[in-house]
Amino acid sequence: MPATPQRGRTARRLTIGAAVLAAAGLTAAALPAGADTGHAARTGRTVDVQLLSFNDFHGNLEPPQGSSGTVEEAQPDGTKKTVPAGGVEYLAQSLRTARKGHPYSVTAAAGDLVGASPLLSGLFHDEPTVEAMNRLGLDVTSVGNHEFDEGRTELTRLQKGGCHPKDGCYEKGRKFRGADFPYLTANVTDEKTGKPLLKPYTVWRHKGVKIGFIGVTLEGTPDIVNAEGIKGLKFHDEVATINKYAKVLNKQGVKSIVALIHEGGMPASTSYNYHCDSPGPGDGISGPITDIAKHVTSKVDALVTGHTHQAYACTIPDPSGRPRTVTSAASYGKLYTDTTLTYDRRTRDIVRTSVKAPGAANHVVDRTQPKAADMTSLITRWNKLATPVAGRPVGHISADIAGRGATTPESPLGDVISDAQLEATAADGKGGAQLALMNPGGVRSDLAFTASGSEGDGVVTYGEAFTVQPFTNMMNVVDLTGAQLLTALQQQVSGPNETSPKILQVSKGLTYTLDLTKKGADRVVKDTVKLNGTALDPAKTYRVAMNEFLAGGGDGFTAFKTATNKYVGPSDLDAFTAYLTAHSSATNPLTPPKADRITVVK
Repeated sequence: MPATPQRGRTARRLTIGAAVLAAAGLTAAALPAGADTGHAARTGRTVDVQLLSFNDFHGNLEPPQGSSGTVEEAQPDGTKKTVPAGGVEYLAQSLRTARKGHPYSVTAAAGDLVGASPLLSGLFHDEPTVEAMNRLGLDVTSVGNHEFDEGRTELTRLQKGGCHPKDGCYEKGRKFRGADFPYLTANVTDEKTGKPLLKPYTVWRHKGVKIGFIGVTLEGTPDIVNAEGIKGLKFHDEVATINKYAKVLNKQGVKSIVALIHEGGMPASTSYNYHCDSPGPGDGISGPITDIAKHVTSKVDALVTGHTHQAYACTIPDPSGRPRTVTSAASYGKLYTDTTLTYDRRTRDIVRTSVKAPGAANHVVDRTQPKAADMTSLITRWNKLATPVAGRPVGHISADIAGRGATTPESPLGDVISDAQLEATAADGKGGAQLALMNPGGVRSDLAFTASGSEGDGVVTYGEAFTVQPFTNMMNVVDLTGAQLLTALQQQVSGPNETSPKILQVSKGLTYTLDLTKKGADRVVKDTVKLNGTALDPAKTYRVAMNEFLAGGGDGFTAFKTATNKYVGPSDLDAFTAYLTAHSSATNPLTPPKADRITVVK
């Protein structure tokens, strides 16, 4: 696929600049001595290109609530400080401030800009987020697994524009124009044609500087999204795909290349400013990205990553042994990464020596700076449409109920959600469920006691509940034998989930011991698995409630695909809001559960 010139704000800015000069009757030569026309920058052999990047924004236009809206900062004395961060008004302002004084600046993202979004964006199929990304000057992004939440057709619409096929246009006289920036899907191809779903790469050009961007999502995307949405698509190996297109770019004369990879790692510290190259390059990071980084061709000069929602700016040697930066900016727009790429005009490549990689650091999107006025206007406009739905009270809580922000395998909010799903499907005419299981990745936030708007502290609004459960998956109730259920529990910590366990949230009555000192499936202690105090019977059939994503084998739980006798119930969000309404009031709010159903041995 041939490279096309970068179109967007850079080209428009240059055109406008030329028009202003012409209108003033001036040429570049007529400007006063010392005026910056870009000529001086073009005469030096090297020029510094500023690469600003972020990932996993997930439609968080407003500052995220609770722990989802904070970052951890390591202090000089060894202590850690919690800093409120995020919100597109502050992200846009941070990026605009960072660009000042940098005539060569490109902004990139590593996927999951949308999907699993709060109601302000999710209610409108993430059109508000794409509009915000256009305004803040995003140049390019890779696709993430959540870009497939509503299927390939919807992803294509987000790129190309047009009103939603079912819900139509949301504002009179306004038609959704789509993303001004390219979504790159290098390793996602159509099974029939073999061609990438969208562009595999793009080339950013500015004043003679050319940098190629290749975008991929994790090869395992089919395991973590609904199968229906990706029918007819194939997901290929990340390394092989990047290496393939790096060769294509080189043949076109593009020697400077950045890979945008929606796959990541786990740093040894949760502090965003942790030095992960101590004591040696990349020593402080583990996970899938480390192996990818070691095998991606040395033609690629930097890796911008995501998916794990972690913060790191590391150096990992490429196959030739030269250091190369690998970065991730946490999630939800709480951080951005600033990387300096020194571009050599003669070689057309990024300068990377045997001892030095491009410098990179993560920066907090703090909320003490001024808000970007255009983003405030955007949020206000969409909030007017969302408020009648979003502001409706659905329950009351006595304190924060930790979900996404919990530090334990079982979270208090996970207990509430699984109990809600059991209650919604327990009756004989509603599925007859005896227990419910919830995938941890589907719990997208905490429930915060502090009011997000004018509803008052402790009030849970529909919008806040939606932020926790944004997928609107339908509930399924299925037959599983005790043996199948045990296999599913073991799949939490074995197979594809062994290195990064996915601990299911369980409803009241289901208890067992998780021994993390053991390996693989043995981590689930078989004889401790009980339902309402009675040991699990391998031969007995149980009615188990779960969302349709899990029932389809999502997150590596293939045991659920063998289930039979399926009953389809309400959506997970409806079950959640109904439970909150039934079990809380202003005078008797819901208290956080103890989260003691799974006994963890470390």
